[in-house]
Amino acid sequence: MNNILIIGAGLCGSLLALRMAQRGFEVTLVEKRPDLRKVTQDAGRSINLALSDRGLRGLRLAGVEEEAKKLCIPMNGRMIHDAKSNTFLSPYSGRKDEYINSVSRPGLNMLLLDEAEKIPNVKIIFNHACEEVDLENASAVFKDFNTKKELKIQADVIFGTDGAGSAVRKNMFDSHKFLFSFSQQWLSHGYKELEIPATENGGYRTYKNALHIWPRGEDMLIALPNLDGSFTVTLFLPYENSDYCFANLTTPEMVYEYFNKEFPDVVEMIPNLADEFFTNPIGQLGTVKCSPWHSFGKVLLMGDAAHAIVPFYGQGMNASFEDVVVFDEVLSSLQQPLQKKEVDWNIVFSEYEKRRKKDADAIADLAVDNFHEMKEHTAMEIFQRKRKLETVFEAEFPEEYYSKYSLVTFKESISYSEALKRGRAQDKAILNLLDDGKISEEMSLKEKLELVKKETEAILHDDEVAFG
Repeated sequence: MNNILIIGAGLCGSLLALRMAQRGFEVTLVEKRPDLRKVTQDAGRSINLALSDRGLRGLRLAGVEEEAKKLCIPMNGRMIHDAKSNTFLSPYSGRKDEYINSVSRPGLNMLLLDEAEKIPNVKIIFNHACEEVDLENASAVFKDFNTKKELKIQADVIFGTDGAGSAVRKNMFDSHKFLFSFSQQWLSHGYKELEIPATENGGYRTYKNALHIWPRGEDMLIALPNLDGSFTVTLFLPYENSDYCFANLTTPEMVYEYFNKEFPDVVEMIPNLADEFFTNPIGQLGTVKCSPWHSFGKVLLMGDAAHAIVPFYGQGMNASFEDVVVFDEVLSSLQQPLQKKEVDWNIVFSEYEKRRKKDADAIADLAVDNFHEMKEHTAMEIFQRKRKLETVFEAEFPEEYYSKYSLVTFKESISYSEALKRGRAQDKAILNLLDDGKISEEMSLKEKLELVKKETEAILHDDEVAFG
């Protein structure tokens, strides 16, 4: 029997533990934080998540999709709020059945922990921080936060699912026995979480079924709905070197001046704006890339530990859940007959990374793209024309056209890297055609689509020639 140690019981680690236990492995899941089912969450650290098709596929694999959906609020599109408090809904797709879901990170994490705990071959240990990992022998030392005692756990293999600040990855980085590449790139923006509370009777203060965006060029505000009638609001703002930035919003007067100028409709909806602004922490936004993800056929990084991304495509959790799906597929294709109970983990880990690395890099790049798109382009007239055209294409020709957003978010049958390549080409094609006036009102919708497809293929061909 293979004994598996999973370090980090967040979303990725919990789903992985559940799935590996379902496959019959003995699983020990260790988390440095307290059991979130027994403690109150820290304010300002709960960024709501957008659960979409790739993530749902992972939950479906583990048999918990329907339970997870009970925690979700469908969001059909982006509700854009302009500087004069006007709003318009930009649908995510022209296809009727495609939407993303607002879900609470702790709520979903609790569900996965509950499900994993039901399986007898799963042991979960909380309040134990990883101090050291023996990469060659698949053992790790943990320190109990309460007693300060050390605990050593020996396994056959270790999975590091301990997030962007991964202790497992640090051990790989510090090792001198193999070459490990690592990059961490921070955005010049941080984030601050706020809350629009429910109304006195538990209702929503603004439209429930949308992801709300206040795009202001250099900065932006977003809001996602919660089941209790509230919205989790996130302000993305430069740290410094701007008229309004975290460096100079230092008094309640400055905060209200800024919000009244840029987000006047929000001021009315957040009664304790200044208190929340100064109480909640400033979060950092960064991208982590590294390689290799595995060492000595004993240790593998997954989820944010391997590829942390900024949140602007709503794909961080979905990508981590898709990691579990891809790993499960690789395991199925390579695992020896079950009665032998032996797995060549080195081959499994190598094949998994070979399949997954390029897609993890692609969604990281797409997420940074979408940061600029959300804060700047969503308010631009040519971008809005592009989105309207794409929405009509998807409504009228649902099998023939998927926007870049739809390729990433709703079409899990294609990889992130393919979605990036095709999506970027389509965006460039439509914007070029609109800017050059080549898409005219006299043309039929089918003619417009054929023109876009032709231009897209030409761009893809040119890119292939240029980059090989």
